Amino acid sequence: MPTVTIYNQNREKLGELSLSDAVFGAEVREHLFYALVRYQLAKRRQGTHSTKTRSEVAGGGKKPWKQKGTGRARQGTIRAPQWRGGGVVFGPKPRDYGFKLNKKVRATALCGALSRRVQESALVVLDDLKLPSIKTKQVVELMSRFELGEALVVISGQDDVLARSARNLQNVTVLPVEGLNVYDVLNHKHLVMTRGAIEAVTARLGGA
Repeated sequence: MPTVTIYNQNREKLGELSLSDAVFGAEVREHLFYALVRYQLAKRRQGTHSTKTRSEVAGGGKKPWKQKGTGRARQGTIRAPQWRGGGVVFGPKPRDYGFKLNKKVRATALCGALSRRVQESALVVLDDLKLPSIKTKQVVELMSRFELGEALVVISGQDDVLARSARNLQNVTVLPVEGLNVYDVLNHKHLVMTRGAIEAVTARLGGA
């Protein structure tokens, strides 16, 4: 059973916390990371690209020249695909890029990502994380105090003060525990979680 040290915001040790083997000590399966990242990025795509077919391009109602006798190839409309300004053949149309991935696979991949951060000693657990006011400087000082270059900060519930304080920092992302996902865990070198977030994730992933 993995064990981590609990700190306060001043990096003072408050004790130790035993983590669930099922969530933070799971087997790391690289191929599931690949599948989950593809799944998440595909669902983020807007898919609003669109081109016009020959029936949608304006103009071209008149036959360019008569069918026979000109010595040229027969043409029905100047909006045919072979004409400049004509329609596009098999061009992109609005579509949904999302695809199905089983809930159990998603949960297994997330447990693997969290376990990877524990194995790398890249998980920092705080007893709580509250800022007195909206100031980016306070988040910068916190990251410096724990010697973190870039980090994903996961908290229990919504905290507008913390989120707004960190939103101008490219290397820090703040997420509520409900938004914890594989892509963001893998995209940050360090993971910072509050005790409440640890408990919520453990209950959510069935490691209670």
